[in-house]
Amino acid sequence: MSALKQQLKSDVVTHMKSGNKVALATVRNVLGEIETKEKAGKAPVELDELQLTSLLQKEAAKRRETAHIYDEAGESDRAAAELAEAEVIEAYLPQPLSEDEAQAIVEEVIAGLEAADGPLTMRQMGQAMKPITARIAGRFDGKAVSDMVRKHLA
Repeated sequence: MSALKQQLKSDVVTHMKSGNKVALATVRNVLGEIETKEKAGKAPVELDELQLTSLLQKEAAKRRETAHIYDEAGESDRAAAELAEAEVIEAYLPQPLSEDEAQAIVEEVIAGLEAADGPLTMRQMGQAMKPITARIAGRFDGKAVSDMVRKHLA
């Protein structure tokens, strides 16, 4: 079992003991989503850390979007509840990278690849993206990273 999933399960007990109903309900909902994803398909699978992070990001984004809709409809109480749930979920996500940090990782990985294989071309972008994505995954926008790599290889 992944560390993130284990943390979520142990936090259910913590939230029960502390009486934090919002966090308890949110964590239970997220665990339900994880179990649904793991049991979907022909054979059950165990989600890895990247997949769990991606799922948590989607759940937080879903709640923020719902809060925005409630806000536009004048339902500020319901919007606040959705935002509170989003904040609980976001507490489990890794700290996002700044643009400078992401750029430094891109440059470091490309420099390492070029030292081993010589100068990279645009045709080898996928070769560069794989290790970069592994290091940045879930902490910075993938499209922005792709643009950084394109600029560096051009």
